[in-house]
Amino acid sequence: MTISSLALLVALSQAAAPVQDLDAAINRLGSLQFPVRSEASRSIRRAPAAQAVPALVEAAANHKDGYTRFRALVLLTGFNDARADALMLQLLGDPNDRVRAVAYGWFEHRPNPDAAAKMLTALEEEASEFVRPSLTRALAAHDAPETRTAMTALVTRGQDFFRSVVIEALGDYKAAYAAGAIAEVAKLDGPLQDDAALALGKIGDGTYLTTLAEIQRTAPRERQPAIAAAICLLGVNCEAHERYLADALTFGIENPDYQPLLRGAANGLAALAVAGRESALQTLVEAGLPSKDPARAAIALALGTVAMRNTSLLLDWASARGDLDAVAELLRESFDMLEEDLDEERFYVTVRRRYWQAPDGSPLKAAAETLIRKLEF
Repeated sequence: MTISSLALLVALSQAAAPVQDLDAAINRLGSLQFPVRSEASRSIRRAPAAQAVPALVEAAANHKDGYTRFRALVLLTGFNDARADALMLQLLGDPNDRVRAVAYGWFEHRPNPDAAAKMLTALEEEASEFVRPSLTRALAAHDAPETRTAMTALVTRGQDFFRSVVIEALGDYKAAYAAGAIAEVAKLDGPLQDDAALALGKIGDGTYLTTLAEIQRTAPRERQPAIAAAICLLGVNCEAHERYLADALTFGIENPDYQPLLRGAANGLAALAVAGRESALQTLVEAGLPSKDPARAAIALALGTVAMRNTSLLLDWASARGDLDAVAELLRESFDMLEEDLDEERFYVTVRRRYWQAPDGSPLKAAAETLIRKLEF
């Protein structure tokens, strides 16, 4: 779909659609055809909140099609309407996995004591590989004594996949209370060592620099990028560690047998970019644009992490690019692989808000417009 600047402006500010058209668009959210679902989502996003929010609340709660309920709930989050809180609280116990995951994700960014109590209870029962990551991230974001105890215990308990998500979330939310438990995991040679090392860097407690330095001497090659990124995040020799990550990324691109090293380097650079280092974002994209799979897929996924967790940094950086279409294409590939509908919706809301805030004719407004057009929001 190609949208000119004028057409985009019209689309973003169009007049109210008839209620029957809005209902029809909601019904199309469950279409098996992706272009149909996408066009329906675009139409609903641009409808006035006074019409769209009640219709989406009703659809999310009661529509007969489970996938339509899920997509309606995702779109509802983009309107940032207070009426969503009560519905999300109600849906924390919904039998639909997708719906439940969105409800958990909502409370990750809007901590609520009543929701936290329900989620702590769900923590003992929620076993869905699709849903549990959303639940644990929401609890990591809710800093209270009872959630601290539960989350710290999960660092060393359960399946490695779920523990990895817990450790990452605790790092993202700078959960210093869990740093000791995470440090013990970082000392162990195994699949969680890089997750734990990076989490220590994100938490930012310089006390654990010694731990990172010790494991840096003995950890295998594929885990070195996470350790280097963590030490950089602690503010030590950042330029040298970032250069190492760039070199490791290049080496991994040129040597396909070293994909674990490449993925580690890409993820390390993404962590630095999320923390605000624009140079790391620059390195990641410059390496990714000319690359081919499998390296391109790993770099695209890392870029998607930056886009969803530091959208403003990406947009500010992109506004100075002359090849934003190519960057947006790499980002589109990332979103297609990630399928993180709720985080993608939050990304769109931020881009759209920045679009309206930017002065007419500014590079920032042009960059936001390009992303909206290319990503077909």
